[in-house]
Amino acid sequence: MRHLGPEPDRVDADVAEVLLSEDRIADRVAEATAELSVVKSSYQGTGDSPMARGRKVIAKASRRAPARVSRAGRKATVKRTTKETDIEVSVDLDGKGVSKVSTGIGFFDHMLDLLARHSRIDITVKAKGDLHIDHHHTTEDVGIALGQAVKQALGDMKGITRYASVHMPMDEALTRVAIDVSGRPFLVFKATFGKHKVGAFDTELVQEWFQAFAMNAGVTLHVENLYGTNDHHISESCFKGLARALRTAFAIDPRAAGEVPSTKGTLGN
Repeated sequence: MRHLGPEPDRVDADVAEVLLSEDRIADRVAEATAELSVVKSSYQGTGDSPMARGRKVIAKASRRAPARVSRAGRKATVKRTTKETDIEVSVDLDGKGVSKVSTGIGFFDHMLDLLARHSRIDITVKAKGDLHIDHHHTTEDVGIALGQAVKQALGDMKGITRYASVHMPMDEALTRVAIDVSGRPFLVFKATFGKHKVGAFDTELVQEWFQAFAMNAGVTLHVENLYGTNDHHISESCFKGLARALRTAFAIDPRAAGEVPSTKGTLGN
């Protein structure tokens, strides 16, 4: 005859699961009772009501809870106007690498696009400068404004990874970039270009931009081209290397969220 009810083994398993659940419930009740006894004993003689004491316990636990770093707030906009340039820069350190760049200098726009894409920082640059003279003022002032925007967006720098280094290849060129988001601005730049220009862009302005950015972002930055023959590739490996270093150094370390990554408890002082 066909058995229409539940299988005996299945029934035994269900019963065992119910008994285990009951044991767990009993354990939880015992733990809660013990915790209640501790709370009662702790407020007796203090004059605090159970509710008041409970509030204190909750407040104390909240202070011990790990802090959360808000990613939504790591944005900044900087406007800088002089007799030579009129610049507005916006950054979102937790963006998607979107770039909206217009400086009037094609090769420079290309480098900033690369910087945004590979750092995953959303970067907007609107720049008008005295390009009828040369590209120097516009390039340098964009570096100043972008560095200032990054520094503002970093805020107190709690939770950041802080350090990063990368070797960035670009065809025959290889560049090493190392960064410490220290709050102490310093630049070491070692790259030799074979020509004075890439297109219409002066190759000497690559270092000028890095200098302006590092000083105003408050970072210690080392950029060294190890080898390469094509000036476009050397420049690109420098900017891409910086981008990847920024991406790592600015990232929030979940194990240190809410902590300033320094034994001094502060950066830049």
